[in-house]
Amino acid sequence: MQMSKDRLKHRIRAGRGLVPADRVVKGGNLVNVMSSEVYPADVAIHDDIIVAIGDVQDYIGPETEIIDATGKYLVPGLIDGHLHSECSKLSITSFAKAVVPCGTTSIVSGLDEYISVSGMEGLQEVFAEIKNSPLKVFWGAPYKTPYTFPKSTVAFNFTQKVHKEVQQWPECFGVWETVREAVIEEDDDTLGALAEAHNNRMPIFGCAPMARGKDLNGYLCAGVRLDHESYDHEEVVEKMRNGMHMLIRESSVTHFLQENMRAVTEVNPQLARRVSFCTDDVTATDVLEKGHMDHVVRLAIKEGVDPMIAIQMATINSAEAYRIDHLVGSITPGKIADIVLVDSPESFNVDAVLTDGKFVAQNKELTYELKSPKRSAILSSELKCAKTTPKDFEYRVDMETGEAEVLSMNVVGPFVRKRRDVTLKVENHIVQPDTEQDVLMVSVLERFGRNGNKSLAFCSGWKLKKGAMASSAAPDDNNIVVMGADANDMSIAVNHLIENGGGQVIVADGEVIEFLSLPVGGIVSDLDAREIASREVELTKAANALGCDLPDPLMYMFFLPITAIPDYAITDVGPVDCIALTTFDPILGLNPSK
Repeated sequence: MQMSKDRLKHRIRAGRGLVPADRVVKGGNLVNVMSSEVYPADVAIHDDIIVAIGDVQDYIGPETEIIDATGKYLVPGLIDGHLHSECSKLSITSFAKAVVPCGTTSIVSGLDEYISVSGMEGLQEVFAEIKNSPLKVFWGAPYKTPYTFPKSTVAFNFTQKVHKEVQQWPECFGVWETVREAVIEEDDDTLGALAEAHNNRMPIFGCAPMARGKDLNGYLCAGVRLDHESYDHEEVVEKMRNGMHMLIRESSVTHFLQENMRAVTEVNPQLARRVSFCTDDVTATDVLEKGHMDHVVRLAIKEGVDPMIAIQMATINSAEAYRIDHLVGSITPGKIADIVLVDSPESFNVDAVLTDGKFVAQNKELTYELKSPKRSAILSSELKCAKTTPKDFEYRVDMETGEAEVLSMNVVGPFVRKRRDVTLKVENHIVQPDTEQDVLMVSVLERFGRNGNKSLAFCSGWKLKKGAMASSAAPDDNNIVVMGADANDMSIAVNHLIENGGGQVIVADGEVIEFLSLPVGGIVSDLDAREIASREVELTKAANALGCDLPDPLMYMFFLPITAIPDYAITDVGPVDCIALTTFDPILGLNPSK
């Protein structure tokens, strides 16, 4: 909300006790992240801000609501410092219903998956949705879209010209997800976005896995303030010694906290003050089973971090890293009244939540009904691509029969793909996938009606014995990604998504086994987290029944188009060597039959 002199005057008077508080949280123990103290204190709230802490008796009027916090500990609303909420397959409204009762009151996000499928018009609709949500979203403008090298296809291209406009918007708090490759390669649009940020005094948010040495120095000289992706604690230490704020990521599929926290618990405890948390990508199933940022706080405490320091990591550290500490991150006068009531700092179980000074959640549920907005055609899930046939998923070569030497992208955890050389049979000019060798076909199809691109390559690690699976939710481009052991099943899977406006599907023996509809942009749903989690479980069971033993087969698959992940990826323009930043031919050689 824009500030005015009259509004500011009213706040000052409320802070001086000349205007009674709307409500007072009374009888609790304040976890003061600014002073690293815990002590009995009440909190006075007027409108949406905190106006006093401590003895607030003078702020209580005849109409002041009293919230009894006896025996509870008051901590600031928790902040997820880097999050693609869309990867949960939950709309902003559904996501808020799931995470706010866990104590998460703010997230930092580029909302980039929405942008990739609906452009700036869709983004404006999401902004309007956020305003009616108890969850705050501090938006960072994506440094560019698409993120990929070489450039893949999305519905909207974020350029320097776009940055010149959006960095003036009140919703914009920085430049989001600035990947190392774009900086080191001196990509023109990226440098333009960063130049605008420097001129506008905007912080630059980074994404620099495995950035070390000279590459790290060059990256930092671009003005990048923080990073959310380090693969080991030595990398964390080097980045922090070189001045970065560091977000330790604990997502549903990448569990980095235990390793990265060693930077604090083993190397240097003083680093803790510039460490904060993020989840990046989280599933509905995980939120329901474990919690959200409250779960990350508990994990940090389990790793030997003092509870006060862990709470600071989830609150004020993140707020300071993103330069939003004038708004959130502490329970102090002048800050937005986002307050979480927990049983104790040590066990950190969330009992109740206030956002904007209002009581919104208790016992892991919202206290009121939050409805999703009516969706316009802008955020519809129409997939603008032609139906496929099995031939689209047959890798054809000039040789009629024989053997092909092939490079297969082998998944080693969700965020690493390594080279695996295999020999496959060629029959009738078609390179055959081989389930005995764990080699499947994989394809990405452009779905925005721009060029009709289709790519084809080979992958390993999923261990499917038959069938196929496909998803129209596939960051960062959200084109259709499909993999399988059978071209007919792959075609059926893709066509089912096209016919139903997007989602995730598993097919076997020519039949659809499981399907999750994602009607908002083809990437998320307005269903509640429990319903999405139930469908996630069924999709995983179906993939398991086909032979896959990965913990989240579809999420592992839909990360394949991300070219910032070493060493290989696939987009609609082809399979990509993520080190050379170029497409490659997966056929290494052909050996005709004698």
